[in-house]
Amino acid sequence: MEDSAGPQPPVDDQSNHHHQHTGLARYARPALIAGSAIAVVCLALLMIIFFLDSFNATVYSVGGQNIRDDTEEARQIRESYTAVRTGALVFLIASAVTALAAAVVLYRNRNVTNDDDDTDGGDDVDFEDLAGR
Repeated sequence: MEDSAGPQPPVDDQSNHHHQHTGLARYARPALIAGSAIAVVCLALLMIIFFLDSFNATVYSVGGQNIRDDTEEARQIRESYTAVRTGALVFLIASAVTALAAAVVLYRNRNVTNDDDDTDGGDDVDFEDLAGR
C-alpha cells in the first residue's frame, strides 16, 4: 500500500453525527455500564456477607450456644456486618435505579438521529479506493 504525498482531506472528528446523542442520552450508556457493574459488585458483597454470617453462626453454635441468645457475644456476632450490609443494600438500590433510568433513556432515544444523515458527502468509497489501487 502506498502513501499519497498529496493533500489529504480534513479529518472530521465528528464524522459519525447520527450516532451522537445530546443531553441525558450522552451519559446514559456510561451510566448503564457503571450502574450494572456496581449492582453486580454489591450483590457479590451481599452473598459474601451472607456466607460469613452463616459461618460465624455455625462456629458459634459448635459450643452448644445459639446465635439468637441474648448474650453480648451473640449480639456482637449478629451485628458484625450490619454497616456493610446496609451500605451494600443502599448502593445496590441506587445503582439499580441508575441503570434502569439509563436503560429507559437509551430505549427512548434508540431511533433518534440528527438531520445530517448524509455525512460522507455522497461519495461512494469502495475497497479499491481505500487500498490505494
